[in-house]
Amino acid sequence: MSKETAYQSGFGNEFATEAVEGALPVGQNAPQEHPLGLYTEQFSGTPFTAPRAVNRRTWTYRIRPSVTHRPYEEMAPGLIRSGPFTEPPPSPNQMRWDPLPLPERETDFVDGVVTMGGNGDPAMQTGVAIHLYAANRSMHDRFFADADGELLIVPQMGALRLATELGILEVAPGEIGVIPRGVKFRVELLDRQARGYICENYGLAFRLPELGPIGANGLANARDFLAPVAAFEDRDGDFNLVTKFQGRLWRAAIDHSPLDVVAWHGNYSPYTYDLARFNCINTVSFDHPDPSIYTVLSSPSAIPGTANCDFAIFPPRWLVAEHSFRPPWFHRNLMNEFMGLVFGVYDAKAEGFVPGGASLHNCMAGHGPDAETFERASRAELKPQYLAGTLAFMFETQLVVRPTEFAMSTRILQHEYFECWQGLKKRFAAEAMAASKSR
Repeated sequence: MSKETAYQSGFGNEFATEAVEGALPVGQNAPQEHPLGLYTEQFSGTPFTAPRAVNRRTWTYRIRPSVTHRPYEEMAPGLIRSGPFTEPPPSPNQMRWDPLPLPERETDFVDGVVTMGGNGDPAMQTGVAIHLYAANRSMHDRFFADADGELLIVPQMGALRLATELGILEVAPGEIGVIPRGVKFRVELLDRQARGYICENYGLAFRLPELGPIGANGLANARDFLAPVAAFEDRDGDFNLVTKFQGRLWRAAIDHSPLDVVAWHGNYSPYTYDLARFNCINTVSFDHPDPSIYTVLSSPSAIPGTANCDFAIFPPRWLVAEHSFRPPWFHRNLMNEFMGLVFGVYDAKAEGFVPGGASLHNCMAGHGPDAETFERASRAELKPQYLAGTLAFMFETQLVVRPTEFAMSTRILQHEYFECWQGLKKRFAAEAMAASKSR
């Protein structure tokens, strides 16, 4: 790359950036002949006629246009799956998994992706796929692009350098990186091993949630999102371009690096966000607010107020509620929750949910604190408490998450997960209730 990692701030902004002076045309998008001999290529992430507020497109000025590769040939998908998800029938049971084992053989990011489940269908542009990844080597002479959806990457172990068409992002545990639909990229490991989570969003692109009664400030601030500046590779060789298209993987030979954009301007770009910058909103009186107050990004559905997918986090924060059970209460939801843990301890579970692990609570599946956490929280002294050193997250989606065959048969599935609630004993005391009524 011609530049080291550099960023510009803002979410959904109109950016303009060039790695070589004079590469970015002034006053028009497509001059008859580019002064540096670059090709003009527009990259659209929404229909041309989408309203201005949500229209996403970027003009790129590149060494070669994207059409210069050999024909694609289908390749083996490994453990990557895509919607529609039809392997095993979905189960109403609560499910939880141990972390994905780190690979023993050499495995790069693409080969290390394992699909846990999903919903919807990329052909219908609705739903999500949820993946884990584990890798121990960088991608060298191959590149990846996902035509089915955008990729929200949540590292749990090891930092990544995401070399994209539009520049370089670095993302570490405690941060997220988002690669828009169709953007080509290569993943380089900055540590010996890497592991984490991916939400592949088939629906409308992630955006900041509306704040409603919260007002103008709070949650994630647009200025804290970072997009890359232009960087490019002018490199010839024997490379492979892997594309995910309609649920299948395809491979094409290409004789140059596709990361050859010398300049670009627009608002369709990858970005990263440091989750420590999230401004939590919480109760200062009583009760435990709905987890929607922890939403970082949201992909809307066609139904107002219902998300195709919300990305919510549970970071370090103060708990000060009085006369209240402070951990998440027992609940059943219309929405479907896939949770992961980046580091620390999740306050609703005493054991079994560890960094790199995951849980799935589908539509109307009862869940909540385990027996040990319930007993402890019911008797805790309710003084102000700071939850430090923790970061859990949730992909919450309107459609049932259908696990893959791998997810249901892998040895990391915790078949005994249900046991964590079996210690919850009957506590109802009729005599005490009668005595209370008589007073």
